[in-house]
Amino acid sequence: MTEELALKDRDYLTDPTLLKDPYEYFRALRAQGPVYQPKTRDLLIVTGFYETLEVLNNPRDFSSSIAPGGPALPLPFTPEGDDITAQIEAHRDQIVAGDLLVALDDVHHANARAVLNRLFVPSRLKANEEYIQHLADRIVRDVVRTGRCELIKEISVPFVTLVIADLLGVPSEDREVFSNILDQGPPPGSIAAEGATTDVGPLEFMAGYFVRYLMERRAAPNGDVLSDLATATYPDGSLPDIIDLVKMSTFLFGAGADTSAKLLGNAMLYLARMPDLQQQLREDRSLIPAFIEEILRLEGSSKVTFRLARRPTKIGEMEIAPGTKVMLALAAANRDPARWDNPDQFELNRPKLREQVAFGRGGHVCSGAPLARVEIRIIIERFLEHTSHIALDEARHGSASAPDLSYEPSFIIRGLEELHLKFTPAAA
Repeated sequence: MTEELALKDRDYLTDPTLLKDPYEYFRALRAQGPVYQPKTRDLLIVTGFYETLEVLNNPRDFSSSIAPGGPALPLPFTPEGDDITAQIEAHRDQIVAGDLLVALDDVHHANARAVLNRLFVPSRLKANEEYIQHLADRIVRDVVRTGRCELIKEISVPFVTLVIADLLGVPSEDREVFSNILDQGPPPGSIAAEGATTDVGPLEFMAGYFVRYLMERRAAPNGDVLSDLATATYPDGSLPDIIDLVKMSTFLFGAGADTSAKLLGNAMLYLARMPDLQQQLREDRSLIPAFIEEILRLEGSSKVTFRLARRPTKIGEMEIAPGTKVMLALAAANRDPARWDNPDQFELNRPKLREQVAFGRGGHVCSGAPLARVEIRIIIERFLEHTSHIALDEARHGSASAPDLSYEPSFIIRGLEELHLKFTPAAA
């Protein structure tokens, strides 16, 4: 048996050896075709860029109900007939995380997005960006003065947590509590030591806070962001239940903070290992957005998402039956040679980078993508402004050419557990 054949037969959802470099595994699958049926799982794995787009842009035939947890647990029903939509909705409360925003379908998803979009109006984003500018400047100045840091827990998690807290209008006295609790929970899709999957986090803790915030604002609106959220209506004019608003808020907080914190770590790792790139970006800050897009393509913080076929359909040339579970390997699609030249190479001037699918596509495209791009751009600008050199701490990670790195034990999240950096301050 060749090494490639052995690799493709591993179980991606539970094999911890695939965490450090999932891309070799995805290449082995792609060699079998853009859609692959593994021996170890009752699901299809899509690695092709264009095939991934087919599924993401087809919510009619593919439900997002299993997006958060995929096939970690069996469906709570046996699919029957040529349209299982009614079965999905009848059993949604038994599907793992099936009531989260990312898992909703049809009118339920449209209603939730309409309410959530009130947080992303231009005036609110502008006010939030001003906060991000001040926060990033303070955080980076302080850490550069010390000469070193562990980026993920000391910088990334507190920074992105405070940014989302400001966007949502969380009272300042509660923001540190939120940051601490988010830092304690495991990432989505965690692989436990014995190989089982777990998906418990701090969202239940935060829910208690948001119930209080939103009930108080609905009873007595005061014009702040939480009041806007508490009094928002669905497109048909009906008022959402408080618990539905709480689910939206906590999901945005938990998912947004985790993925953005890991994305910043992935970006800073590239900068620390590429001093020439650092200098290029210092000299021309207009290149930073392109740098972020290429990092999203190469090292986006969401490796996969999941869909459930609800009607007879096709992916590429493959016929798909209702009830088929599909894993969309976003990280593989973003390195598909059918779409990208030299797909495993970093290229700052790569054309049409915005076509990468790190944030998904279609109706379920990440609602926080504009915020993520802004916050990562701003803090990278500050790091480059306040330093003349950023490097890996070789005492912690070994040689920069072949560093010893530990990645989160998650089949969903691509992110470092730790990233120790050293800084040379910019000349005064």
